[in-house]
Amino acid sequence: MAIKPVLKMGEPLLLRQADKVEQFDTPELHALIEDMQDTMAHLNGAGLAAPQIGVSLQVVIFGFEKNQRYPDADEVPFTVLINPRLTPLSEEKEDGWEGCLSIPGMRGVVPRHTQLHYQGFDQYGTAIDRTVNGFHARVAQHECDHLQGILYPMRINDFRLFGFTDALFPGQAVVDD
Repeated sequence: MAIKPVLKMGEPLLLRQADKVEQFDTPELHALIEDMQDTMAHLNGAGLAAPQIGVSLQVVIFGFEKNQRYPDADEVPFTVLINPRLTPLSEEKEDGWEGCLSIPGMRGVVPRHTQLHYQGFDQYGTAIDRTVNGFHARVAQHECDHLQGILYPMRINDFRLFGFTDALFPGQAVVDD
């Protein structure tokens, strides 16, 4: 359908809790998801939340086979997740570098739960119930944070590990967020 502009950190909508989706399998919901897919693909993103394109609904998409922004990451199956509920399966967390399409050109080390159970629905109202780990768990947590008005810098513990990608990784070919 369309590539949408991505809101940047500082936009008030990114700090709001998104509204629950009340109706599934509607033309409006399908159009939103198609716009999100087009936008994410155009920007080589690993995921995208509806608030990032100015729609305050609890809708996230994520997944890829290979992603040039995360070349060492394992494949994550493409997922549409609506009205998600996340449950960490242990207290174990792992630090990892993250970027965000709403915070272009920057990266930071963020602690995330290593094992996660998530539930929600796809765009047709079909229940989703998965247990995941690794990068899949990281991406799900990152995207679902957007639905609560949380951006990844809010989760950073050590701001010495946050900055502009070209300064953090000088001389490396990096893909801008």
